[in-house]
Amino acid sequence: MSVETTTTESDTVRKILTATGDTWAVVGLSSNQARAAYGVAAVLQRYGKRIVPVHPKAETVHGEQGYASLADIPFPVDVVDVFVNSEHAGQVADEAAAIGAKAVWFQLGVIDEAAYARTREAGLDMVMNRCPAIEIPRLS
Repeated sequence: MSVETTTTESDTVRKILTATGDTWAVVGLSSNQARAAYGVAAVLQRYGKRIVPVHPKAETVHGEQGYASLADIPFPVDVVDVFVNSEHAGQVADEAAAIGAKAVWFQLGVIDEAAYARTREAGLDMVMNRCPAIEIPRLS
């Protein structure tokens, strides 16, 4: 990986975490405390982000109303944080673009190069295979 690529990705991480907006839809977030999404959402909240749980169960998590899908959210979403298997992540990225999100964040282990390319071509910022709960404390 070239230095330019690394710098560009770091710049995108910083932009999404500091300037893109504070409403984060967390796809795959449920009340299951053993799942990574639960802990990451709590960290995002501690750093001032509004989390929006998106899960078929539409559960309230961390005091926030859940929704069954991105399309069900009745207000604008800035970032879509994706905690689903890589084979389903591309569909979520496409839905994020369709609802007018500004950025998509694929969590650690979530990789779909074609979805990454489509999302960037659609004009959204995109990060793949990284965790905002690891990145956000580094900005301080």
